[in-house]
Amino acid sequence: MTASQVERQNSIGEPSETTPLLGPDPDTEASTLVGSSTTPGSTSGSVTSGTPETTSPGGDASPPAEVRSKPLPKQQLFLLCYARMTEPIAFFCIFPFIAQMVQDNGHLPKSDVGFYSGLIESLFSATQMVVLVAWGRLADRIGRKPVLLYSLAGTAIGPALFGMSTSLWQMFLFRCLAGVFSGSGLIIRTMIAEISTPETQAQAFGWFAFFGNMGIFLGPILGGVLASPAEQYPRVFGKIQFFVDYPYALPGFVTGAIAATSFVACAFLLNETLKQKKGNGSETPEAQQDADEEPLLSTWELLKAPGVGVVLWIYGHVMFLAFAFTALIPVVLFTPVSLGGAGLTTPQISIFMAIQGGSQSAWMLLAFPALQKRLGTKGIMKACGNVYPFFFFSYIILSQLLRSGTHAAMVSFWTIGPIVAVVTPGVAMAFIAVQLALNDVSPSSHVLGTLNALALTLSSGIRALVPGATTAIYAIGVRGQVFGGHLAWVILIPLAAAFTVGCRYLPDKPAAKDSQDGENS
Repeated sequence: MTASQVERQNSIGEPSETTPLLGPDPDTEASTLVGSSTTPGSTSGSVTSGTPETTSPGGDASPPAEVRSKPLPKQQLFLLCYARMTEPIAFFCIFPFIAQMVQDNGHLPKSDVGFYSGLIESLFSATQMVVLVAWGRLADRIGRKPVLLYSLAGTAIGPALFGMSTSLWQMFLFRCLAGVFSGSGLIIRTMIAEISTPETQAQAFGWFAFFGNMGIFLGPILGGVLASPAEQYPRVFGKIQFFVDYPYALPGFVTGAIAATSFVACAFLLNETLKQKKGNGSETPEAQQDADEEPLLSTWELLKAPGVGVVLWIYGHVMFLAFAFTALIPVVLFTPVSLGGAGLTTPQISIFMAIQGGSQSAWMLLAFPALQKRLGTKGIMKACGNVYPFFFFSYIILSQLLRSGTHAAMVSFWTIGPIVAVVTPGVAMAFIAVQLALNDVSPSSHVLGTLNALALTLSSGIRALVPGATTAIYAIGVRGQVFGGHLAWVILIPLAAAFTVGCRYLPDKPAAKDSQDGENS
């Protein structure tokens, strides 16, 4: 794709979103005056066609204020966020019962259960890593909506089949099947970028992250409450032979049903967001010809595009730190104080992590949009980068306070601990900020799906490797009392500092992208 093609593409205007949540969209009447057809949007937002552009003093085109301030299409955003919730529910649903299911189906000694349980859990991420780029390419060619529906259909069927598995090979097969159809996350984040404007992206991706966290929260609850229903609820399910023979089918059915409702809702109510290559009357002949003749960038060409490599590197660094911390924190909280942990009981660990989870959601949903508007995407990333090393170091301080055992140290622990649990999860805002940075460096709306696929493929690879490596390093540090049992934190702190430095190389949002972002509502 030549520079002139990109420039011409960035100048194409499009009709506005016309599907409201609770009433008429305030922009609907205006959009019908311009053109009644709805053309899917571009990289980061959408705009009504026929609306004149203004020019900044520097000569860069920018959309008029009424377009840039266009509100989010709430119904479309809700459909996408609800669909977003289904994948983490399907992924985390098996965690409460996977060990028992492996032992029941494999008739294994307890010493081998952990290995096979971990293998089955990892198969999802490993398979996802292989297929995500293909899903992204397909979405860039045939459209976002059909690929999302394919993924939701697989998410509806996969957990149900997994729950009815009666052997280890069936569990392996159906877990891989779930991974194959796990492309909804990348499609949804691409579509959210295309229905939002620069002013509403932060809010939109805040909801995206919130629903993702909700899925992570609900998945284990559903798995634990619904597994082995004949044993847990004998009065209701005890006489139903099916649930006696297939004790893990019910959580799979419920998880699949949630995905099925999302499939039906999206099939009938969700709008396509990918800009069509065939004109429907809203494009000029020249623009239509450009869209028809413009070839998709190859993966290598996309990686060489300005800013893409840097943002993907930072994206991977964010995911590395996040997955390492997620794996480490429950182990650290459980480990005895004498070995370098916090020595908390299971209820105390649950309370601490619940506070952290609630705080993280509040930072992303409530604080991030305002901070992003004030500091910008790069400013948010730099702020999170500055906090990360202190975030990790705070757990060493808390452990040392507990080891001291004095009254003053305990008072300090229960003063600092809640602050750490509430304030430091703000670093999670980096998850949303790096997604916005990814949208900004996409050279074209036609490759946004592929770009998101590359990012999520990187994330899947990290998720498959980093948690196990991190907990193994922590175990080595605890056994040998290396750095007082804090070896893992000592390694993570300089890695977090390197992230701080890397954020300074995050490319600034190009002015040309501002124009394009505003022109696709």
